Amino acid sequence: MEKKSFPSFKTSQEVFDWLNQFVNPETVQPSSFRPERMDTIAAAAGHPELCAPSIHVAGSKGKGSVTGMITSVLEAMGLRTAQYVSPHIMDYRERITEGHRFLDERIYIEAGNELRNLEEALKDFSKPEYRIFSGNNANEGPPTYFELLTLYYFLCARMIHCDTLAVETGMGGRLDPTNIVESIVSVITVIELEHTEFLGNTITEVAGEKAGIIKPGKPVVLAEQCEEALELFRKTAAEKHSPLLYLPEIAEIRDLTVSEEGTNFTLSFKKEGFFPAPLKLSVSIPGAVQALNAALAAITLKTAFPSLDGETLQRGLRGFKIPARFEKLREDTPVIIDGAHTEKSVELCVNTFTALYGTGGMLIFGCAAGKNVEAMAAILAPAFSRIIITTPGNFKVSDPGRINGVFEKEVQRIKEKAGAAQTAPELLFIPETEKAIQYILTESRKAGLPVLGTGSFYLAAEIRGQV
Repeated sequence: MEKKSFPSFKTSQEVFDWLNQFVNPETVQPSSFRPERMDTIAAAAGHPELCAPSIHVAGSKGKGSVTGMITSVLEAMGLRTAQYVSPHIMDYRERITEGHRFLDERIYIEAGNELRNLEEALKDFSKPEYRIFSGNNANEGPPTYFELLTLYYFLCARMIHCDTLAVETGMGGRLDPTNIVESIVSVITVIELEHTEFLGNTITEVAGEKAGIIKPGKPVVLAEQCEEALELFRKTAAEKHSPLLYLPEIAEIRDLTVSEEGTNFTLSFKKEGFFPAPLKLSVSIPGAVQALNAALAAITLKTAFPSLDGETLQRGLRGFKIPARFEKLREDTPVIIDGAHTEKSVELCVNTFTALYGTGGMLIFGCAAGKNVEAMAAILAPAFSRIIITTPGNFKVSDPGRINGVFEKEVQRIKEKAGAAQTAPELLFIPETEKAIQYILTESRKAGLPVLGTGSFYLAAEIRGQV
């Protein structure tokens, strides 16, 4: 087979533009998830996922924050850490970083060239190990966008000679391309019904997919779960002879305070082998959930690195920042963005928002298709005086008209329950994302009301780009 010659990429943006030509990860079908295909392309690249010890994080919500906290503490320990998270908010490079910093541009470019050459080589179907990519049946075909992006991360990590890998799953766990890592510790955050078309229609089915990241004989750190999920995780861990470290049995959060500046709390441990004295910890992001995320990160890091001391943990958590997790964009009339897109995460977000700014503010909401809009609308509508429904950008499939209809029904219920129309929120439908954002930014200033933008990381990114 004649080898093609390509001009080298000149910028990281060219690499991501090339990657975007592949199957959109938001429109893939369940048959697109093929672990053996990811194994094959990783083998062809010389298994870069094994370049350093890894910590693997899955879950329905909070996994990005937990991954970021782990990364911050690893950096505070002096370990060069390659981080992989999704989605990005403003720049594709946010997905692949050293610590929380972009890599040197040269690394993105060189790894991109290696990836493209590898992808081209995989088209040589004369090699038996590559025939899986020929697409001769529905279960085969070329690598997907997320498979190639994940391999790109591992190539970048190998090029920077990192000491550790902090890896967030994209979706699920068992079939996720990131699951080729041989993690020293796995972490699973809270489980909710999500991506049901891929992960299953029950909590047990979703938990089963997440449990797929548990590695034989390696510890798994687990957030508090509902009974059916916890039972599934205990069973899986026992079958794999993996020590299960369940947060409520390991540590306790006390003296929790949340302010606009962040979250402060005391973390004390119930079992030996962790920190002997209670630790006073701070995270710069407001929200009680961030204390839980930090507790998961602390247990994980102490398990992976028993020499970790309390001062380093404190310093690493204090330095942690992440976009679109209750991020304040404007001070005078506050504008908060949060990527919450599940029932529980929206509830936690609204609780934090109303605790800090009261009820009666303004909401701009948009979410992708397939989300539980009814549950989110029931939580959101009573807390705001004006609600704007819009499209969460163009990256994900959305049905803003249906979402607006759900909110209309919820507003009507509020009117009927209150018996006075003026107590119900005003609802506006502005499907054009940019127009909706400009409207709420202008009107909130006029009314002197705080704004919450939520429902999607992609909507959060659009708001962030306009404030």
